[in-house]
Order: sequence, then C-alpha cells, then structure tokens
Amino acid sequence: MVSGEGVMMHLEDGRSLIDGISSWWAVIHGYNHPALNAALLTQANKFAHVMLGGMTHNPALDLAATLVRITPEGLNHVFFSDSGSIGVEVALKMSIQYWKNIGYNGKSKIISLKNGYHGDTFKAMEVSDDSDFTRAFSDVLRRGYILDIPEGGFDADAAVVKQATDKLEALLQREHQNIAAFIVEPIVQCAGGFNIYSPLYLKTARELCTKYNVLFVFDEVATGFGRTGKLFAAEHAGVTPDIMILGKALTAGYMGHAATLATSAVFDSFLGDNYEKALMHGPTFMANPLACAVALQSISIIEEEQYLQKIDKIQSIIREQFDSFTSPAIVAKRSIGAIGAIEMKDAACLSGFKEFSQQHGVWLRPIGNVLYLMPPYIISEKELLTILQVMKDWIQQIK
Repeated sequence: MVSGEGVMMHLEDGRSLIDGISSWWAVIHGYNHPALNAALLTQANKFAHVMLGGMTHNPALDLAATLVRITPEGLNHVFFSDSGSIGVEVALKMSIQYWKNIGYNGKSKIISLKNGYHGDTFKAMEVSDDSDFTRAFSDVLRRGYILDIPEGGFDADAAVVKQATDKLEALLQREHQNIAAFIVEPIVQCAGGFNIYSPLYLKTARELCTKYNVLFVFDEVATGFGRTGKLFAAEHAGVTPDIMILGKALTAGYMGHAATLATSAVFDSFLGDNYEKALMHGPTFMANPLACAVALQSISIIEEEQYLQKIDKIQSIIREQFDSFTSPAIVAKRSIGAIGAIEMKDAACLSGFKEFSQQHGVWLRPIGNVLYLMPPYIISEKELLTILQVMKDWIQQIK
C-alpha cells in the first residue's frame, strides 16, 4: 500500500482495493480523513508527546471526560495505555489487585469464554482460548476457568440462556473465593469466529458477579465505537461492567492507543499514601497527545455525522445480501451491526480466497473457516455490495 483515500487502498503495483475489514477493524472513518488529519497536525504543531507522570495535558483530560460521558454510566475513571492487549493486561491487574487492596486474599483466578480472544501478551493469552496465538506458550500459561457462550445467537430463547448462566452460577458458588473477575467480549466474539450471543446472558452474568463478589470485565476493543450497532456492545444488555477496555477504533486506526475504564469503587481501592495500593503500571506512551487528539476528533465525527444510522444501513444491506448466499459448504451466517460472517464447513473452502478477492478489487482476509467483513462506516452502498458480491461469487463456485 502506498496511499489511501476513503475505503480505497492504493497499492504500489497500481491496483486499488476496497478495504472490507477496516485494517483489523480500526479504520472506521476510512483512510486519509481530512478532519482526523487536521486534528493530528494541529496537536503535532504543539507537542507530540509528554510523559503522563507528574504531568498532564488537555487532550488527555478531554478524552478521559469524553469517554466517561459516552460509556455506560458508572465508568468514571480512565487508565490509558498503548494497545488493546495492554489494556486487557491493565484490566486483569486491576481485577486481581482490587481484591487484595480491599482485604480479600486468594482471589486471582479469571473466568473467560471458550473461543474468546483478548490479545497476545501473557495475561491476555491466559484468558484467551487455545489458538495459534497461544500454542507455543501453552506449557507456561496459568489458565483460569473457561465457559461456553449460550447457543441460539442474539435472540436465544431464555431457557437456552439459562442453561449457560446456570453453569456460570455453579462455578461461582464453588470457586468464588478464588475468582477475581469474569472477562468477556460482550455480544460478539470477534477473532474467535464472530460468535454472537444473547444480551440476556450478560444481564444475568452481571447479577451473578455482583452476588458472588467477582468483577465483571468487558473487552470492547473490537466491539466498541459502533461496530455492533450500538456505540458500545454493553448497551445491548443495558448493564455497566466494573471495568471496560477500549482500543482499535478508539483512534480510528491512526495510531495505537487504549483505555481501561473502571467504576469509582474499583478506582477508590487504589487510593493511598504509598505504592502498595497503587496500580504500578506506566506505559511510556499512555495518553499520547497525538492519539488523544485523534480519538477526540473521531468521537466527534461519530456523534455529529450520526454514524449509528450509517451502521444500521450497513447491517440491513449485509443481512439482505446474506439471505441470498446458499451453498452446502455454509455452516452458519451471522451478522450484527457492521459485522457479517459466513462460517464454512472447513478452512479448505477458503483456500485461495484472499487472492480471488484481490483480483476482484477487494481486501478481505478470512479467519480459519470464517469469511467475514467489517467495513469502514463511511462505505457507500455500491462499495459494500461489491464486497458482498465477491464473497457470494466465491461461495457459489465451491465444489
């Protein structure tokens, strides 16, 4: 790639491709956005970086205030870091130290979900399911507890959801003295296969975590900033987690940055006159002014240009087109917001698809046996239909 404009990626060999996956789900406004470019340059002309230790700056203060305003009520405090994986590390460190700080000993285990993915650093790998990312380190990872999501998708029957929440409660009854937190990708497990599950599960899990003294952590690195049709996936369930992690689309793909938000109860447990209670984690580039400035401008664009309406239109087009996708090779079709995924019977069904899509002017990269799209929100109907047609053409030619 040598340049980009809108949803188009211009390559050095002269080809131009429609980006169907927002460069790993981050480039929500497309490439070379004039307002984001201006925000970046304006801040760069002031200063590009300053340590967030004994020093602060307006972009950091303004972004923290904005994130508190737009996230679920009660997430009143923000800890900045420089990537989604590190944001998860921070959240898990918070979860474990929180219980120590308030006088509970032994609460260090984490519950997570099968097929979940939370990043590539060590604690993040421990709460992610087994995959190519974790296999080389399986002998040294300190695993917690892993549960299944409920079957039935977003609109799963309450009785089906209850089967899953009953398993969660049984585990909490038996092991809550050892458990610090339950971490989930709310509503959609993205890298693990785009599995969609019911908000009823999150509602009940919220109640159970409160009942059994376990923190509830939402990893919204992939789902945040509109991807599921709500500004944050937590809104589908109407609940507030104790800790929420944001990344990827936070800075619209301009640079790495993450935010770990927490309730006042969690935050207050770290207050003290010495380092024993403090959260001893200090990324060099936390609250980088350039990243904060771009993030603030990105959020303004989402709000001012009514992006949730754009996402609703994308969802309608994906679902309408998916209805016409038919093949014995298809196992399942899943969609929500600006996410569409086709699960095939095996990965061999998608062998050669990357090259096929590029030959037809589209940039898509399947994950395992799942063919998916997560386009920038600015995509036109014509561009979106082009992506979907390429997917359909490939599926129809599978023998």
